[in-house]
Amino acid sequence: MSQENKTNEQAEEQTTDAAEEFSAEQFVPEELTGGDEEVAALKAELADLRDRLLRAVAETENVRRRADKDKADASAYGVTNFARDMLNISDNLRRALDSMPEKVADDLKSFIDGVEMTERELLNIFERHGIKKVSPEVGEKFDHKFHQAMFEVPTTEQAPGSVMQVVAPGYVIKDRLLRPAMVGVAKGEIQKVDTEV
Repeated sequence: MSQENKTNEQAEEQTTDAAEEFSAEQFVPEELTGGDEEVAALKAELADLRDRLLRAVAETENVRRRADKDKADASAYGVTNFARDMLNISDNLRRALDSMPEKVADDLKSFIDGVEMTERELLNIFERHGIKKVSPEVGEKFDHKFHQAMFEVPTTEQAPGSVMQVVAPGYVIKDRLLRPAMVGVAKGEIQKVDTEV
């Protein structure tokens, strides 16, 4: 073996020894080179931070959804109080028309036609803004979502719990109740039982 080959072999051995002494641990910060306890603590902290981040993202998404819903509700139902006040005008127009006698003088016919046209136009405006009339028919089953019972009528003509009379129509705006229809409800007559023997 020549002198040159021996020198090369010694140089390779020294390089291998130096590489073994010079490990990657020297590049890791001291706080990460501790034992298993420190690694476990860091993993727990990482999991906690990840959990907090996911919760924060979910909360932000929920706030955005709520804001979108509130905006849509404000757009759809923002006129609710105004519409509720306008219902009184509609009721008064209807009362005026209902109180008219059957035979009217010729000079009042145009006045009555004007009141009827005003009522029709008001109802058309209601329709355009999503306000619909709820006017139950006699004999229809009472629905607590859309009707308000004002009184009971003892009768055998209709099934108990059905509408007997409509006092005032109700209204809904989009899918929400604006005012319930005020109705009289059928009440089954109590059968008298003969207790005498």
